Amino acid sequence: MTAERSTADILDAAVHVRDAARSATSGATGVDTVLAALAEVMEYDHASLARWDPLRRRHTTLAGSYPDDATAYIETRLHHDPVFPVLRSPARGGLWLGDVPRHLLAASPGFQKVLRPLGIEDGVAQCLFAPDGRYVGMLNVSTRRPRRTPDPARAVVTLLTEALAAAVAPRVDPPPEEPAAAAPAPAAHARRPDPPRPGGLSPRELQVLAELTTGRTNREIAERLYITPRTVGTHIEHLLAKLDLPNRAAAAARAAAWGIEPPADASPAARPGRSR
Repeated sequence: MTAERSTADILDAAVHVRDAARSATSGATGVDTVLAALAEVMEYDHASLARWDPLRRRHTTLAGSYPDDATAYIETRLHHDPVFPVLRSPARGGLWLGDVPRHLLAASPGFQKVLRPLGIEDGVAQCLFAPDGRYVGMLNVSTRRPRRTPDPARAVVTLLTEALAAAVAPRVDPPPEEPAAAAPAPAAHARRPDPPRPGGLSPRELQVLAELTTGRTNREIAERLYITPRTVGTHIEHLLAKLDLPNRAAAAARAAAWGIEPPADASPAARPGRSR
Protein backbone atom coordinates (compact mmCIF):
# COMPACT_ATOMS: atom_id res chain seq x y z
CA MET A 1 0.00 0.00 0.00
CA THR A 2 1.41 3.42 -0.93
CA ALA A 3 0.78 6.92 0.37
CA GLU A 4 -0.61 7.88 -3.04
CA ARG A 5 -3.68 5.68 -2.74
CA SER A 6 -6.89 7.61 -3.17
CA THR A 7 -9.71 7.87 -0.69
CA ALA A 8 -11.83 5.73 -3.02
CA ASP A 9 -9.16 2.99 -2.92
CA ILE A 10 -9.12 3.09 0.86
CA LEU A 11 -12.91 2.88 1.04
CA ASP A 12 -12.84 -0.13 -1.30
CA ALA A 13 -10.28 -1.74 1.01
CA ALA A 14 -12.57 -1.00 3.98
CA VAL A 15 -15.32 -3.04 2.32
CA HIS A 16 -12.91 -5.98 2.23
CA VAL A 17 -12.20 -5.49 5.95
CA ARG A 18 -15.93 -5.49 6.69
CA ASP A 19 -16.42 -8.67 4.67
CA ALA A 20 -13.50 -10.34 6.45
CA ALA A 21 -14.95 -9.31 9.83
CA ARG A 22 -18.34 -10.79 8.92
CA SER A 23 -16.67 -14.01 7.85
CA ALA A 24 -14.74 -14.14 11.15
CA THR A 25 -17.92 -13.41 13.09
CA SER A 26 -19.62 -16.42 11.53
CA GLY A 27 -16.58 -18.60 12.21
CA ALA A 28 -15.92 -19.22 8.53
CA THR A 29 -12.43 -17.66 8.77
CA GLY A 30 -10.07 -16.56 11.50
CA VAL A 31 -9.64 -13.06 12.90
CA ASP A 32 -6.20 -12.94 11.30
CA THR A 33 -7.90 -12.40 7.93
CA VAL A 34 -9.36 -9.16 9.31
CA LEU A 35 -5.93 -7.78 10.14
CA ALA A 36 -4.63 -8.84 6.74
CA ALA A 37 -7.45 -6.90 5.07
CA LEU A 38 -6.87 -3.92 7.36
CA ALA A 39 -3.32 -3.61 6.03
CA GLU A 40 -4.87 -2.46 2.74
CA VAL A 41 -6.64 0.39 4.57
CA MET A 42 -3.60 1.59 6.48
CA GLU A 43 -0.08 0.27 6.26
CA TYR A 44 1.23 -0.83 9.66
CA ASP A 45 4.21 -2.49 11.29
CA HIS A 46 2.26 -4.13 14.09
CA ALA A 47 -1.45 -4.72 14.75
CA SER A 48 -3.67 -6.81 16.98
CA LEU A 49 -7.30 -7.57 17.72
CA ALA A 50 -7.96 -8.57 21.32
CA ARG A 51 -11.08 -9.74 23.16
CA TRP A 52 -11.91 -8.50 26.66
CA ASP A 53 -12.63 -11.19 29.25
CA PRO A 54 -14.75 -9.53 31.98
CA LEU A 55 -14.42 -12.46 34.40
CA ARG A 56 -10.62 -12.70 34.19
CA ARG A 57 -10.32 -8.91 33.80
CA ARG A 58 -7.85 -9.10 30.94
CA HIS A 59 -7.58 -9.06 27.14
CA THR A 60 -6.94 -12.13 25.01
CA THR A 61 -5.22 -11.60 21.67
CA LEU A 62 -7.13 -13.26 18.83
CA ALA A 63 -4.69 -12.19 16.11
CA GLY A 64 -1.66 -9.95 16.14
CA SER A 65 1.91 -9.24 15.10
CA TYR A 66 3.30 -7.40 18.14
CA PRO A 67 6.37 -8.84 19.91
CA ASP A 68 5.64 -11.05 22.92
CA ASP A 69 6.30 -8.36 25.52
CA ALA A 70 3.99 -5.88 23.76
CA THR A 71 1.29 -8.53 23.41
CA ALA A 72 1.58 -9.35 27.12
CA TYR A 73 1.19 -5.66 27.98
CA ILE A 74 -1.94 -5.34 25.83
CA GLU A 75 -3.44 -8.43 27.44
CA THR A 76 -2.67 -7.88 31.11
CA ARG A 77 -1.70 -4.25 31.75
CA LEU A 78 -3.08 -1.93 29.09
CA HIS A 79 -6.42 -1.53 30.91
CA HIS A 80 -4.47 -0.11 33.86
CA ASP A 81 -2.52 2.37 31.71
CA PRO A 82 -3.27 6.09 32.36
CA VAL A 83 -4.26 6.45 28.70
CA PHE A 84 -6.92 3.73 28.86
CA PRO A 85 -9.75 5.73 30.54
CA VAL A 86 -9.51 8.28 27.72
CA LEU A 87 -9.32 5.53 25.12
CA ARG A 88 -12.34 3.63 26.45
CA SER A 89 -14.80 6.49 26.27
CA PRO A 90 -17.62 5.21 23.98
CA ALA A 91 -17.91 8.71 22.50
CA ARG A 92 -14.34 8.60 21.21
CA GLY A 93 -13.70 7.29 17.72
CA GLY A 94 -10.29 5.83 18.45
CA LEU A 95 -7.22 7.42 19.99
CA TRP A 96 -4.43 8.18 17.55
CA LEU A 97 -0.94 8.39 18.96
CA GLY A 98 -0.39 11.92 17.68
CA ASP A 99 -3.50 13.10 19.54
CA VAL A 100 -2.52 11.78 22.98
CA PRO A 101 -1.68 14.68 25.34
CA ARG A 102 2.04 14.85 26.12
CA HIS A 103 1.51 14.47 29.86
CA LEU A 104 -0.37 11.22 29.31
CA LEU A 105 2.36 9.87 27.03
CA ALA A 106 4.94 10.75 29.66
CA ALA A 107 2.94 8.84 32.31
CA SER A 108 2.11 5.87 30.08
CA PRO A 109 4.22 2.72 30.61
CA GLY A 110 2.66 1.35 27.45
CA PHE A 111 4.21 4.11 25.36
CA GLN A 112 7.46 4.64 27.26
CA LYS A 113 8.38 0.98 27.80
CA VAL A 114 6.57 -0.85 24.99
CA LEU A 115 5.91 1.33 21.92
CA ARG A 116 8.83 3.74 22.08
CA PRO A 117 11.49 0.95 22.10
CA LEU A 118 9.82 -0.40 18.94
CA GLY A 119 10.30 2.95 17.22
CA ILE A 120 6.56 3.55 16.93
CA GLU A 121 5.69 7.03 15.61
CA ASP A 122 1.97 6.72 14.84
CA GLY A 123 -1.04 4.44 15.02
CA VAL A 124 -4.39 4.07 16.68
CA ALA A 125 -5.98 2.23 19.57
CA GLN A 126 -9.71 1.70 19.16
CA CYS A 127 -11.97 0.26 21.87
CA LEU A 128 -14.78 -1.91 20.54
CA PHE A 129 -18.31 -2.05 21.94
CA ALA A 130 -21.23 -4.41 21.33
CA PRO A 131 -24.60 -2.92 20.29
CA ASP A 132 -25.83 -3.14 23.91
CA GLY A 133 -22.88 -1.04 25.12
CA ARG A 134 -20.68 -3.84 26.46
CA TYR A 135 -16.94 -3.38 26.01
CA VAL A 136 -15.81 -6.44 24.04
CA GLY A 137 -12.23 -5.73 23.00
CA MET A 138 -9.88 -3.49 21.12
CA LEU A 139 -7.91 -2.87 17.97
CA ASN A 140 -4.29 -1.72 18.18
CA VAL A 141 -2.38 -0.56 15.10
CA SER A 142 1.17 0.84 15.18
CA THR A 143 3.54 2.17 12.54
CA ARG A 144 7.10 3.46 12.59
CA ARG A 145 6.21 6.15 10.06
CA PRO A 146 3.99 9.17 10.75
CA ARG A 147 0.68 9.13 8.90
CA ARG A 148 -0.01 11.76 6.26
CA THR A 149 -2.46 14.59 6.94
CA PRO A 150 -5.33 14.62 6.16
CA ASP A 151 -5.64 10.87 6.63
CA PRO A 152 -8.81 9.20 5.27
CA ALA A 153 -7.93 6.04 7.19
CA ARG A 154 -8.94 7.80 10.42
CA ALA A 155 -12.58 8.02 9.39
CA VAL A 156 -12.53 4.56 7.84
CA VAL A 157 -11.28 2.87 11.03
CA THR A 158 -14.10 4.54 12.96
CA LEU A 159 -16.65 3.30 10.42
CA LEU A 160 -15.34 -0.25 10.78
CA THR A 161 -15.68 -0.45 14.58
CA GLU A 162 -19.09 -2.15 14.57
CA ALA A 163 -17.87 -4.93 12.27
CA LEU A 164 -14.63 -5.31 14.25
CA ALA A 165 -16.55 -5.50 17.53
CA ALA A 166 -18.71 -8.31 16.14
CA ALA A 167 -15.57 -10.17 15.05
CA VAL A 168 -13.97 -10.12 18.51
CA ALA A 169 -17.12 -10.59 20.62
CA PRO A 170 -17.60 -14.13 21.96
CA ARG A 171 -19.69 -16.12 19.53
CA VAL A 172 -22.69 -17.94 20.99
CA ASP A 173 -23.72 -20.85 18.81
CA PRO A 174 -27.42 -21.80 19.08
CA PRO A 175 -28.10 -25.41 20.05
CA PRO A 176 -28.86 -27.69 17.11
CA GLU A 177 -32.55 -28.04 16.36
CA GLU A 178 -34.05 -31.51 16.60
CA PRO A 179 -36.72 -32.67 14.17
CA ALA A 180 -40.17 -31.98 15.55
CA ALA A 181 -41.25 -35.57 14.96
CA ALA A 182 -38.42 -36.87 17.12
CA ALA A 183 -39.44 -34.81 20.14
CA PRO A 184 -41.96 -36.55 22.42
CA ALA A 185 -44.97 -34.60 23.56
CA PRO A 186 -44.20 -33.03 26.97
CA ALA A 187 -46.08 -34.40 29.93
CA ALA A 188 -48.46 -32.04 31.66
CA HIS A 189 -46.24 -31.99 34.72
CA ALA A 190 -42.95 -31.67 32.83
CA ARG A 191 -40.74 -28.77 33.84
CA ARG A 192 -40.42 -26.12 31.15
CA PRO A 193 -36.84 -25.20 30.18
CA ASP A 194 -35.56 -22.02 31.74
CA PRO A 195 -35.53 -19.04 29.35
CA PRO A 196 -32.11 -17.58 28.52
CA ARG A 197 -30.91 -15.12 31.14
CA PRO A 198 -29.50 -11.72 30.07
CA GLY A 199 -25.76 -11.47 30.44
CA GLY A 200 -25.49 -15.02 31.79
CA LEU A 201 -26.70 -13.84 35.20
CA SER A 202 -28.06 -16.31 37.74
CA PRO A 203 -31.71 -15.98 38.82
CA ARG A 204 -30.63 -14.40 42.12
CA GLU A 205 -28.28 -11.97 40.36
CA LEU A 206 -31.19 -10.94 38.11
CA GLN A 207 -33.29 -10.28 41.22
CA VAL A 208 -30.56 -8.10 42.70
CA LEU A 209 -30.06 -6.33 39.35
CA ALA A 210 -33.78 -5.54 39.24
CA GLU A 211 -33.66 -4.10 42.76
CA LEU A 212 -30.78 -1.78 41.77
CA THR A 213 -33.13 0.10 39.46
CA THR A 214 -34.98 1.43 42.53
CA GLY A 215 -31.90 2.93 44.16
CA ARG A 216 -32.31 0.74 47.24
CA THR A 217 -29.38 0.13 49.56
CA ASN A 218 -27.85 -3.30 50.07
CA ARG A 219 -29.68 -3.61 53.39
CA GLU A 220 -33.03 -2.72 51.81
CA ILE A 221 -32.46 -5.21 49.01
CA ALA A 222 -31.47 -7.85 51.54
CA GLU A 223 -34.70 -7.35 53.47
CA ARG A 224 -36.79 -7.75 50.31
CA LEU A 225 -34.95 -10.88 49.13
CA TYR A 226 -34.45 -12.48 52.58
CA ILE A 227 -30.68 -12.60 52.29
CA THR A 228 -27.90 -10.79 54.11
CA PRO A 229 -26.48 -7.42 53.00
CA ARG A 230 -23.09 -9.10 52.54
CA THR A 231 -24.66 -11.62 50.15
CA VAL A 232 -26.26 -8.74 48.23
CA GLY A 233 -22.84 -7.10 47.92
CA THR A 234 -21.34 -10.35 46.60
CA HIS A 235 -24.09 -10.69 43.99
CA ILE A 236 -23.51 -7.09 42.89
CA GLU A 237 -19.76 -7.73 42.48
CA HIS A 238 -20.46 -10.81 40.37
CA LEU A 239 -23.04 -9.17 38.11
CA LEU A 240 -20.83 -6.12 37.54
CA ALA A 241 -18.02 -8.45 36.45
CA LYS A 242 -20.28 -10.49 34.17
CA LEU A 243 -21.74 -7.39 32.53
CA ASP A 244 -18.38 -5.56 32.51
CA LEU A 245 -19.87 -2.50 34.21
CA PRO A 246 -18.07 -0.05 36.52
CA ASN A 247 -20.68 0.51 39.25
CA ARG A 248 -24.23 -0.11 40.42
CA ALA A 249 -25.53 3.00 38.68
CA ALA A 250 -24.38 1.60 35.34
CA ALA A 251 -25.95 -1.74 36.26
CA ALA A 252 -29.26 -0.02 37.03
CA ALA A 253 -29.13 1.73 33.67
CA ARG A 254 -28.45 -1.58 31.90
CA ALA A 255 -31.39 -3.21 33.74
CA ALA A 256 -33.68 -0.36 32.72
CA ALA A 257 -32.54 -0.71 29.10
CA TRP A 258 -33.38 -4.42 29.25
CA GLY A 259 -36.77 -3.72 30.83
CA ILE A 260 -35.83 -5.48 34.07
CA GLU A 261 -37.56 -4.18 37.19
CA PRO A 262 -38.55 -5.67 40.56
CA PRO A 263 -42.12 -6.66 41.33
CA ALA A 264 -44.14 -4.06 43.20
CA ASP A 265 -44.42 -6.48 46.12
CA ALA A 266 -41.35 -8.67 46.16
CA SER A 267 -42.16 -12.31 46.66
CA PRO A 268 -38.82 -14.08 46.15
CA ALA A 269 -38.56 -17.79 45.72
CA ALA A 270 -36.17 -18.01 48.65
CA ARG A 271 -37.69 -18.24 52.11
CA PRO A 272 -36.42 -16.37 55.16
CA GLY A 273 -33.18 -17.81 56.42
CA ARG A 274 -32.23 -19.31 53.07
CA SER A 275 -29.42 -17.63 51.14
CA ARG A 276 -27.27 -18.48 48.20
